Amino acid sequence: MKIKNLAIATALFASFATFAQKDEVKAADKSLKAGNAADAKATLDAVAFKIVNGDDALKAQYYFILGNANLELAKKNVDEGKNLLEAAKAFNELVAVEKSSGKAKFTEQAQTSLIDVKGLLTNSAVTDSNQKKYKESALKLYEVYQLDKKDTTMLYYAASTAINAQDYDMALDYYNKLKGLNYSGKGVTYSAKNKSNNQEETFSTLKDRDFAIKLGTHSDPKTEQIPSKRGEIYKNISLIYIQKGDAAAAKKAIVDARKANPDDVSLIMSEADLYLQAKDYVTYKNLVTEVLAKDPNNADLYYNLGVVSSQSSDKQTKIDAEGYYLKAIAINPQYKNAYMNLAVLKLDGEKEIVDAMNKLGTSAADMKKYDALKAKREVMYKSAIPYLEKAYDLFVGDKDIKSTLLNMYNALDMTEKAKALKAR
Repeated sequence: MKIKNLAIATALFASFATFAQKDEVKAADKSLKAGNAADAKATLDAVAFKIVNGDDALKAQYYFILGNANLELAKKNVDEGKNLLEAAKAFNELVAVEKSSGKAKFTEQAQTSLIDVKGLLTNSAVTDSNQKKYKESALKLYEVYQLDKKDTTMLYYAASTAINAQDYDMALDYYNKLKGLNYSGKGVTYSAKNKSNNQEETFSTLKDRDFAIKLGTHSDPKTEQIPSKRGEIYKNISLIYIQKGDAAAAKKAIVDARKANPDDVSLIMSEADLYLQAKDYVTYKNLVTEVLAKDPNNADLYYNLGVVSSQSSDKQTKIDAEGYYLKAIAINPQYKNAYMNLAVLKLDGEKEIVDAMNKLGTSAADMKKYDALKAKREVMYKSAIPYLEKAYDLFVGDKDIKSTLLNMYNALDMTEKAKALKAR
């Protein structure tokens, strides 16, 4: 008999608790509609531990109000990042509850709100990144990806930003997820200039872009190919393993990548770079030969090989870098950065010469050494000047190039050239 009374009492208590929760959820809804999102959230937080015992309809309403309260607070810049993440969590809980129950009262509105959350969270991540708060930015970008796992580009951005944050464990986790998805990032972007604000805008499809051109709202259409990012991803995985002191894992990451994507030139480049860093020049050159055989008329490829080779401590490999830059220019005579890098290559060692000149005294022996060093520097300047001049023609008005050229002209007593450059 006592057991029966206890069961009745427990049932009554549960019933009263459910009514209490409903009242609190209604009170929170009323606060939210009155524009007091903070009060609504506080009311819901107070019953959060009880809501698990509520029915599906009550849970759905609870998560719907909680999501909107968090979203409203975020829009008012109240703990924006935290509230956006909590809003996303609440809306996702709501969708899961209604999917399980088979009754979708709030799902459509929640999904619309999730799109809003995604946009705001992305903007917040960009702001964090601009303020060099890279870890916060990376976490937000990852949450954006979690909201829409089809948007794998956000996972790529999260990984790249984690690298900027120097949080290599986080970056490795994200990169390995990209690897598991076989993400490449390869594609095409369609853009045009908005006539109303003169800003360039990107369109999701060629059809949308061409329609905007046809309407007359946009002009100057551009179509750009986005290269595969697999090489960069696997290279960064390898570099993280190197950072961790695990060279074997670094090499395995690249080998596995090439097995999965044997024709991806960017992966061969990454493997070549890995062996270059390991000072295995024979393997490096074999891989470079393989790359060039696949794409012999690619100016970007030759330029990238020039960059990689110029960073080597091996003298012959540095000499090879000049040839790669020249080949890039032969394919594309307007390749600005190739001219710049050739000039930098020609000036390699200039600092050491200047430092040696500054340490010399005024004795006859020192003056003789000074003249020899000066002549060596002049040869260096004369070899670099043609490339800098071409770069300046292409980088119209670049102050750094202009300043460097003027210093060289003055050092070589090239007065007329210096006057002409100053007048430009």
